Amino acid sequence: MTTFIAIVLMFGVLISVHEWGHLVMAKRAGILCHEFAIGFGPKILSFRKNETLYTIRLLPIGGYVKMAGEDFEPIEVKAGQHVGLRLTSAGTVDRVYFQPDQAQDVHVVGTVDKFDSVRELKVQLLVDDEVRVYSLERDTLLVDQGMEIQIAPYDRTFGAQSVWKRVLAIAAGPAMNFVLAFLLLVIVGLVQGTPTDDGQIGTVQPDSAADQAGLVAGDEIVSIEGQPIDNWLDLRTVLADRADTPTEVTYIRDDVEQTVTITPQAVEQNGETVGILGVTNALERSPAKAFTTGAETTWTMSTLIFSAVGDLVTGQVGVDQLAGPVGIVRMTDEVAASGFIMLLNWTALLSVNLAIFNLLPLPALDGGRLIFLLFEAVRGRPIDPKKEGFVHFIGFALLMLLMLIVTWNDIQSFFK
Repeated sequence: MTTFIAIVLMFGVLISVHEWGHLVMAKRAGILCHEFAIGFGPKILSFRKNETLYTIRLLPIGGYVKMAGEDFEPIEVKAGQHVGLRLTSAGTVDRVYFQPDQAQDVHVVGTVDKFDSVRELKVQLLVDDEVRVYSLERDTLLVDQGMEIQIAPYDRTFGAQSVWKRVLAIAAGPAMNFVLAFLLLVIVGLVQGTPTDDGQIGTVQPDSAADQAGLVAGDEIVSIEGQPIDNWLDLRTVLADRADTPTEVTYIRDDVEQTVTITPQAVEQNGETVGILGVTNALERSPAKAFTTGAETTWTMSTLIFSAVGDLVTGQVGVDQLAGPVGIVRMTDEVAASGFIMLLNWTALLSVNLAIFNLLPLPALDGGRLIFLLFEAVRGRPIDPKKEGFVHFIGFALLMLLMLIVTWNDIQSFFK
């Protein structure tokens, strides 16, 4: 049960932070955001704050921020519809009811002749064979079967903003996932500590080559086979080529330099045989070091994931090797059993993964939308919204197909 809660919270945080980035930058750009959703499908929980509806939905496979003008409006007022209007003391409209007989505060009931909530902000209503014109408040709510949505004047729509404001609103989602990864890794550094900048040993594995040679925690390795060891990377690099080979290791203990011959154990790493001593490096708790290590690790994770994407594009890695939602849940379950620190590291890796995946220049992803915006900036005019929408729809369908394929791969591997 604890693992299940950890998995739900982890996915919730990853998605929420991503969508929160979109929401904040969109609002700063003046864009009306109808809904902030975690998940897809039927609503489980919802509440409204100011002009935005916040929802948690059944399928935890993503989320979205519904920005005005970016897609079709969920409620539309059309000519011929029978509606009720609620008026303010100034005689302007602040509510339009699609079921006027079910509302308590309707002042005018009639048939819509013309409705413009984008530019003119007026409704033309036919009441007892008389045409009446009412002005709409900029925050007028449309109410249909209990659903409320605020109208979006043109200046509050996505398309009305400058290209660069829209770019920021779209790019903010992946950017926040990079920030989340960095912060999680900083927390790891503050709680667990970060590796020291020398060859000092933190732990020695029982019955390892180092243990059998008498090395203990606190010893500082200064050279191997005469090659100076300034940091842990130097140590790993020198040992890599000395598997099962007697090796002279010089270390300092209690300010006394000593030399011992050790035969590094041969192990398989990434398809190669390398030598190891069976030791880990010492850790130190330093806020400054935690921040720098967090940034370096975030960068390293990013380069590794970009490299993996390149391997996928060039065919060096097949689709059958990708992990889908089921596979990620399985791996998260295993990681969570290893402790809180491992779960934080894993969450940081998934956050970077989510950021880079969304930045891929594919329709329906943030990267695809950014490509359209950059093309608009170069071209000097926007792409036809219907054409762009169709491309994104096809892209979304293909992504769903890919998700089904990798999920099937996950299920097959589960029963192997």
